[in-house]
Amino acid sequence: MSDIEVLSARIRAAFEGCYEAPRAAALSGVPLSTVYLWARSGIVEPSVSPTRIKFWSYADLMALRIVYWLRHPKEGRHGEVAASPMSRVRDALDDLGRRGLDIWDDSGQQPDSPLRVDQAGAIWVLEDGVPAVEGQTALPETLDLLGPFECGSRSGPNLLRPRPSLRSVPGKVSGEPHLAGSRITTQTIAALHRNVPDCTRIADLYPGFDARSFEEAVEFEHSLAA
Repeated sequence: MSDIEVLSARIRAAFEGCYEAPRAAALSGVPLSTVYLWARSGIVEPSVSPTRIKFWSYADLMALRIVYWLRHPKEGRHGEVAASPMSRVRDALDDLGRRGLDIWDDSGQQPDSPLRVDQAGAIWVLEDGVPAVEGQTALPETLDLLGPFECGSRSGPNLLRPRPSLRSVPGKVSGEPHLAGSRITTQTIAALHRNVPDCTRIADLYPGFDARSFEEAVEFEHSLAA
């Protein structure tokens, strides 16, 4: 598979993923009650399955962050901000595809996400740290859509690299956080840790991974549950 085909598959997968409401809330940093409210009111509907058992996508996590961040006290260029998040997320991901930017490269070579949203609700795609917009050299105050999320009393993890040894890649284990270079999800590790509360012993079951990686996975899942 070529690099372009891999990138296109990841962009398509960003609209798939598969998160139930509690998981979507924990990963986005948006309160669970708000996630449900926005689904019912059509503000951010779960794009994977909007029916009885609802499933949100990786792109929905970004949309939830956009709306939550914008709807805290902010004024855009033309007054109070009104967001239409999913269309903007889709446009931004399409732009990534046109530019050949793979923000989900799990090799660790990409230090930051190039996706930002400004106070007016516009999504920016950065290249080499500057806006990829002709004639635009200054970047207004923005939110990194995939970085650590902080808004009011709420917080959410870095969606690309939740911890140094963890990754989250659309299309890989349904977008669930996992050990880099594997398909071992942090949820699997946390469940195993409840029965084997010694990460050194867990590491013995998975040659090639050290105990610290499993400690990070357990700590990460505990942080989401807090």
